Amino acid sequence: MRQWTVDAFASGPFKGNPACVVEPLDAWPAPAWMQALAAENNQAETAFLLKTADPARFGLRWFTPTVEAPICGHATLASAHVLFAELALDAPLITFDTLAGELTVRRDGEGLEMDFPADPPRRIPVPQGLAEALGVDPVEMWAGIYLVAVLKDEATVRGLKPDQAALVGIGGEATGGPGQTVVVALADPGRPYEVVSRFFAPGCGIPEDPTTGSAHCILAPLFSERLGRATLRYHQAYPGRGGDLECEDRGARVLLRGRGFTMVESRLRGAPALG
Repeated sequence: MRQWTVDAFASGPFKGNPACVVEPLDAWPAPAWMQALAAENNQAETAFLLKTADPARFGLRWFTPTVEAPICGHATLASAHVLFAELALDAPLITFDTLAGELTVRRDGEGLEMDFPADPPRRIPVPQGLAEALGVDPVEMWAGIYLVAVLKDEATVRGLKPDQAALVGIGGEATGGPGQTVVVALADPGRPYEVVSRFFAPGCGIPEDPTTGSAHCILAPLFSERLGRATLRYHQAYPGRGGDLECEDRGARVLLRGRGFTMVESRLRGAPALG
């Protein structure tokens, strides 16, 4: 059984966010086996694909090292990249059946375009203890599936060194539960992107995620309205890597565009345990 590691939302190799993608299977493995493999891989997400009668439609599930994720952008992009680039799927569009509903991915020049549900955030007070955990006072506070702390500038976003242990229990206002916080600001003038962010998710076993598609389902509605432009460029400033994507706000949906680069092809020994 083959597995690929793909750098997703990347400008080149060793950028963006690595995800492991297991080749499509005929039946779902046992959840405990999928969770164990995700922990073994120790990437932000491991994606599992299920074949269907339609060669361009797959079941898709995502696991962090500690939990099954309800939605994941970068591992969806990585999965589509594997199907198109490594398995030579000849189809204009891939449809994935997921916990987040039906998601589609199509080719977009050298990259891919994903159609995801928008998650417009609501304004909230700053949760107790968050400023202390981040080491900075948010300018604004919002919540969707994750907390979103708007900071004063790009330098503040890039310079954060939060208290991960303190962040774990903060964020019950978010629909995805505590311990998942996006920090974001408008980019400095002259940057090749309009918005810069980082994402800390110790609540699901990820101290900091390199590039987070699902976070941009919140950010795209927020900043498209703020800047009066449906399409914006975003940079997630994970130290030493950084990820890049373009997002288009379509009201109830968000189009996420980015590239994937295959970095590793490996072979798993032994058959998966079936559930």
